[in-house]
Parts: sequence; structure tokens; C-alpha cells
Amino acid sequence: MSELLRVENLTKVYSNGFVANSDISFSVNAGEIHALVGENGAGKTTLMKMLFGMEDYQKGAIYLNDKKLEMKSALDAIHNGIGMIHQHFMLVPSLSIAENIVLGIEPTKAVMFNYKEAVRMTSEAAKKYGFDLDVTQRVSDISVGSMQKVEILKALIRGVKVLIMDEPTAVLTPQETRELFEQLHRLQEQGYAIIFISHKLEEIMELCDRVTVLRKGKCLGTYDISDMTQERISNLMIGRDVELRFQKDDPESGEDLLLVSDLIVVGDDGKRNIDGVSFRVRAGEVVGIAGVEGSGQTELAAAITGTEPYHSGSITLSGEEIRGHTVRQLREMGMASIHEDRMTIGASVNQSIRDNIIADRFYRPEFRKFIFTDKKAIDEFVDRCIEEFEIACDDADQPVRMLSGGNIQKVVVAREFTSGCRFILASQPTRGIDVGTTEMIRKRLVSMSHENKVATLLISADLNELLEVSDRLLVLRRGKIVAAFPKASEVSEDKLGEYMLGIRTMTPQEMEGLL
Repeated sequence: MSELLRVENLTKVYSNGFVANSDISFSVNAGEIHALVGENGAGKTTLMKMLFGMEDYQKGAIYLNDKKLEMKSALDAIHNGIGMIHQHFMLVPSLSIAENIVLGIEPTKAVMFNYKEAVRMTSEAAKKYGFDLDVTQRVSDISVGSMQKVEILKALIRGVKVLIMDEPTAVLTPQETRELFEQLHRLQEQGYAIIFISHKLEEIMELCDRVTVLRKGKCLGTYDISDMTQERISNLMIGRDVELRFQKDDPESGEDLLLVSDLIVVGDDGKRNIDGVSFRVRAGEVVGIAGVEGSGQTELAAAITGTEPYHSGSITLSGEEIRGHTVRQLREMGMASIHEDRMTIGASVNQSIRDNIIADRFYRPEFRKFIFTDKKAIDEFVDRCIEEFEIACDDADQPVRMLSGGNIQKVVVAREFTSGCRFILASQPTRGIDVGTTEMIRKRLVSMSHENKVATLLISADLNELLEVSDRLLVLRRGKIVAAFPKASEVSEDKLGEYMLGIRTMTPQEMEGLL
């Protein structure tokens, strides 16, 4: 294989003196799927932004086919042959697939947009690359797996030769992931270079040819996948052995702490996002919720945590109906929540680490001196949290926005896990998080439930996480529970994926007593 992309001594220093990347060098060959791994804060995001023209750099060079590139924007990167598929899709839901793909390169006829030609162009491209797409469909009506194909096609139709993919399987079912891998192998055979960024080491071992490991802004080297194991990669990433799989005992379940009955949540468009859902979560157990993206997980979490109203039905916590309670009242009742969006709801990113950790308890007696806050007590508590949860920061005064994604999540879980809760809703708790932080969060969820008798509802797109951490499993599809499994450890990812996609479904009689 011939070298297609080469990075030499790339260095990025921000204005505050922080060195995000230091002398990064690696190469990617034509016809290669090349993994890029590193823990949160290792410099992956900054490196990819430099490759895609979104960040400048102080030192080094980027070469494509031995030509030195000068890029000041993403448009320059695409023009030079480098495309990027972001973790969060950049699509307009109300437009058709064809319209989304040609945005910015629209065909015209008499200065008017030529929709017929856009359909022809995109249909030919889909056929060329083996993508099964009806390009006249609206994006809002297609599956998450199809959206992934649209994003890839958007890049390919613009003539890119290097495709950067950031966590491309984060919200895909096993079946959709396999289909994506088949498509990537076809592109590989056609000579495309693919940079595959993922925290899922099992996927990297299956799909990729070589792996480049970043750690604390530096490149530790590039390795042939055939010479690596998941354990060795994770050790290189974080500098210690990580327990990638852990064993847990069966739970000793207690009383019903959360009880959801005939819940209906209606969206602004009149659609039932949650349609008659009933289930319980008992003290001492972890109940997992699986479902493809957009099946109602977000609306269910919002209803339970009191951030959005529900139309009918009931939700009780420790026997008390939550309707009409404020978020603060719910927290006083023993509820904690790890929100799926840590940047806008899970944390106040412009505030300090201290303010974020203490936000839900500054008014409690242990943190007060008469009518004033007790700064010493607060500082001691926050410092203990920083140490216990290994939050990498300058000090407690550092704004949360200055932290890596993994460390922002550590701030969130430090607050929630130390809240003294009886029930915790963890929504996508490890999405986009490195293996070390993932290990810590998963073990904490299990120990809090099994040892401290906390009732836990886990909503996750990571099926491996659901199967390892959950005691029981429910499958949500189009706002309804379509399957229930009394033992998560006895369910395979493929079987779970079939229920998520609607290939299989259980009858109410089959689920009786399992909810």
C-alpha cells in the first residue's frame, strides 16, 4: 500500500499556553483503515480539527500524496481531498437525502435549483458505492444507520480520498455496525484511506489495519493491529491495566423505588413519543433501556427527572407521585441524574468545577455557617471529589469548559454519585468517554446499586455497556416497550438488535411479570 496522508511534527499550543498536540507524526496508506485512539484529553479532537482545517497549528506539516497542504477552513480540507464524518450528524431533517448531499454544490437549471438532477447525481453515487438509499426520502424519516450512509456519501461525492470518522458506531445497532463495516471495507478496496476514531476497542481490533495511540498530547507510536490486543491498546492509552470486562453478582432486589405506569408523553407535533409505558426499578438493581436513537429515550428521561411534563399516566418515586415537583424537590426525595448532554444540561460549563460539584447542595447545613456558605467545608469536599474521581484539572476554580470531555463527565458523576441518592437515572453515561473513565463509571453504577441499594435506570446506546452493567433489560421502540429480559447476561447483542430494529417483538403476555 502506498502512503496517502502524512503528518509530520504537528504541534498545537493554545493562547493560554496549553499544549494540545506535541510533535505528532504518523501516516495513513491508501486502502487502509487506520485507528486513532487515546483517552479523553489525549489530543485526538484537536488533531482531527487540524487535519480538517478547523484549527491552525504552530509547527509541523500535513501532506497528501506528498503535496504539502495549506488549509484555513473545512472547505479547504474537502477541496484537498480530506472529509470528516462527525459524531453528531450534520444533516437537515426536513430536506430529502438528495438535497442534503448536494448542499453547497447544488446543480442548477436557469439559475434555479435542479432537484431532478440532484436526485440523479446522488442516486448514481449511492449505486456506485453500494449504498442502499432512496434519495428522495426525507432525512427525518430514515434510520440512524441510513443517516450515517448519507454523511459518508456527502463526503465521497465531493471527491475526498481521506475519510475521518469520529465515533461512527456510537448510536448503531450491531446489525447497522456490521453493514457500516462492510461499506468501509468496500471503500478500502477502492483505495480510500479511513481514519477511524473510537473508544470501542473490540471494533478497532475487528476493522482496522493499524492503530496510532495518543497520550497526553503526544504520539506513542503506530502499531499493526495483528500485533496488538485490547488490553495492550488500553494500557498504552492510559498507562495502566484496565478491566475491560468485569463480573458481577446477581442483585438482591428490594422495594420498588421507581414505578412508571401507563406513561404517555406527547411532543409539540402531537406525536406520542412515549406511548403507554409501564415498568419498575427496585432498590439494588440496574435496569437497562435499549433502543435505536430517537425511540423515546430522551423523552422518558426528561419525564422521570422532572425537566419536561408528561401528558398522562404516573411516575412515583418511593411511593410519591412526582408530578408538580421541582427538580430540587426531586433531588431532595433521593433522585440523581446523569444527563445525556453533559455540555448544556449536565454541567454549567462557564462555571468552575467547585460550583458545578456543589450546585445541588450548597444550601445544606453541612455547607453553611449561619446565613453564609462555609467555604472551608465546600473546598474540602470538592477537593476530595477531585481526588476520588481523578479529575484532571489545574484546581477547583478552573472553568469546566476548559476540561476534556471525559473530565467534564467526571465532574458530573462526582456530583451525582456523592448526592446520597436512592435512585439514579444514567443516560448515556459513557458516550465518547475513554476506557479508563468508562471502567470507573460502570463499576460505580454497579456498586451503588448492589452494595448501597440504589435503584438505577441505565439508558445507553452502547449495547456492551447495557449487557455488562444491567441486571434486567427493556427494549424501547417508537415509544413502546417491545421486549423485556429478566437477565441481561443471557441476552446477545444480535438478539437485542433485532428487537431494537423491529425484526422481533414480544407480546404483552410474554412480558407479563418482567416489567
